[in-house]
Amino acid sequence: MRDSELLTEAINERTRDLDLRAPLDQARVMNEEDRRVPAAVEAVLPQIADAVVRIAAALRRGGRLIYVGAGTSGRLAVLDAAECPPTFGTPPDLVQAVLAGEAQAVTEAVEGAEDDEAAGERAMDARGAGPDDVVVGIAASGRTPFVVAAVRRARARGAATIAVACTPASPLEAACHLSIVPLVGPEVIAGSTRLKAGTAQKLVLNMLSTLTMVQLGKVYGNLMVDLTATNAKLRRRAVRIVAAAAEVAEPKAVEALARAGGRAPVAIIMLRARLDPEAAAERLARAGGSVRRALAGP
Repeated sequence: MRDSELLTEAINERTRDLDLRAPLDQARVMNEEDRRVPAAVEAVLPQIADAVVRIAAALRRGGRLIYVGAGTSGRLAVLDAAECPPTFGTPPDLVQAVLAGEAQAVTEAVEGAEDDEAAGERAMDARGAGPDDVVVGIAASGRTPFVVAAVRRARARGAATIAVACTPASPLEAACHLSIVPLVGPEVIAGSTRLKAGTAQKLVLNMLSTLTMVQLGKVYGNLMVDLTATNAKLRRRAVRIVAAAAEVAEPKAVEALARAGGRAPVAIIMLRARLDPEAAAERLARAGGSVRRALAGP
């Protein structure tokens, strides 16, 4: 497929006169185009749900979620992976991001990195991708050589593979067990896939990581009960979460958190089940870290 035939490279007929418009009209047309993104993501919700089930199953058996991307796609992967430990209390290696060009590519373009197939293969070998893992390849065009080569190697090593792309029938989709392909259409600026395609990818990754953590019991109701409170803002948030989950006043939540060593799930179980810290921690462990299951009974 030639570049001119790629959906993500097509010229948007609605914005051909973009540079001639007044700033307010330019903003308006961008906003109108952005509204197409949620509908495109809605169309692939069944595939997203399927992916969440597969990822959660892998993490329960000790596997990892490994994102692979280049450019904007890779940077979005880095962002999503980096947010999991503070939000859900996960170890840093549980959700990983592999970016073509490595750390340097987070802030600047690394010429040729996305075309390096051998580097994509080496990245999977270096991380030991295997049968317990899920590898998610992210590429708006669905044909970035680094990403396609990485998922092919991961699949050959036994990992489950998922494609996130914005172009149908791509090499990335063909290389993976499951594909998630929100079709957002041509960009406001032709080929600038950091726009609608990037927004769609961000929404998809939000769902994959967040809903996987919900499946793993890292969320109670809609509260991030397993957050890691590493600064003053997060410590205040932990107090509010414990108070809301246990239906107590904040001073009581502060006291319970202190007795629980700062662990919000333990504090919640202490308050709701009227247990001491040791018994609450033991019940949480037996429930696999799920507050909901721990509160269901011994």
